[in-house]
Amino acid sequence: MKSSLPKIGLLYLDYVLRFFDKSNFKGWPEKIETVTYHWGKDKARFIAEVKRKKIDVLIGNIPATAYETFREIARALPHVRFLPSLDSQFSNKSKENVTHFCHKYDLPVPHTEIFYIPENAERYLAKATYPKIIKRSYGPSNYGGYFVHKVDNAKEAMALLQERKYYPVYVQDFVPMEADIRVMLIGHKPVCAFWRRPPEGEWLTNTSQGGSMDYQDVPKSVLALAARASKAAKAEYWACDIALGKDGKLRILECATAFAAFPYIRDWIGQYLMWLLSDGKFRKPFIPLFNWEELGKIDSSLLRTMRHIYFGQYTPSQDVGDQFVDMDEQQFPLLSNSPFNGEEWPSEHWNFQDNFRLSAKVIPAKAVQGMLDADESGEILSNVSGAEFSEAELKSLLLEVKGVGNKMVEDMFGLFGVAGIVEALNHDPYRLCEVPNLKQKKLEKIVAHWREQFAPA
Repeated sequence: MKSSLPKIGLLYLDYVLRFFDKSNFKGWPEKIETVTYHWGKDKARFIAEVKRKKIDVLIGNIPATAYETFREIARALPHVRFLPSLDSQFSNKSKENVTHFCHKYDLPVPHTEIFYIPENAERYLAKATYPKIIKRSYGPSNYGGYFVHKVDNAKEAMALLQERKYYPVYVQDFVPMEADIRVMLIGHKPVCAFWRRPPEGEWLTNTSQGGSMDYQDVPKSVLALAARASKAAKAEYWACDIALGKDGKLRILECATAFAAFPYIRDWIGQYLMWLLSDGKFRKPFIPLFNWEELGKIDSSLLRTMRHIYFGQYTPSQDVGDQFVDMDEQQFPLLSNSPFNGEEWPSEHWNFQDNFRLSAKVIPAKAVQGMLDADESGEILSNVSGAEFSEAELKSLLLEVKGVGNKMVEDMFGLFGVAGIVEALNHDPYRLCEVPNLKQKKLEKIVAHWREQFAPA
């Protein structure tokens, strides 16, 4: 008899850390497939493999650099359910998208201005009140706060943008914080939450910058705000970074389906998805509220190794007719999540990063003439005009930089292609940090060499 369970596929991408493993879906009786996207010109092959393996549900996070490609892939696979959906992953791509998402659903965020025309940013910054926060918009991660900058006056802001060339220019009001709180949710239920506090006299809360963390007494108002955001995103799993300002107000700083999590939390997500996809045939996980206060007492080195933590639901004994019922779990129940038909955030409207172009300062790229057929060339150059580089010419240019070898260049082309590398060097060089082993000093050498060759007169 044919199984009524859907065929699960795990979505992987070369060079990207894997969030899920088959072991996160302990007990799933059917074979779980894996499908790996190899970047570059791999879209058609990837779609064909998903169809050949007859996958019904494709599970995995998509990094910012592949998000728009997977919008196209999802449209080509209308009968495949992506978990999380591409709409749920809208906030993964950029901080700009986080802002659009929060504004649509009336979720509190710091006042934010976004500029695609540099002159408009300069006019705003010249008259703005300070301090301000300027961030790299692209991608959900701050890389330990490295791409988040506090500027105290217009001169500092202009100098920062001249050095970093962030595009678009993403500016927020600086909010003095007591701390921020990371909340992780599964089925819109908080399953882990912890404080991140800045070191004395500092403002960044990242632990890599000296911040501290603890799990005790996270306010329910913070959990409720994170649950509101999760429900708005229709996300099977979700994380929010929420600032508690010195003014007592809560504001969302970040939110996404891509976040760091201990293995046992990924196991809980797997248990939840098995319950969700099996129409209740698998056990619905019970995850007690505030479990993190007790688990957080365990040394983190041990927490990183703990797997498949199960909780039984307590039923109190009674010898009278009256029974006290704790309402906490009813305030934050573990909820199912139904597929959403259609697209809430279609790229034709919301992909400002690619739809808006500054023609005056762009150094465009071209594919190698004669190497590709017309269909392939059209796909690669769909948002590029002009002709300056072949692949061989751009590789040769990059290899002129001291310390940049063939392996790194091949990785760059695998991740971004010709047009993507040129786009990043024109507008947002820090996208290239996605390349393995490409660190700050080497990136600075690449950018300096690029500017020597092509800086506008």
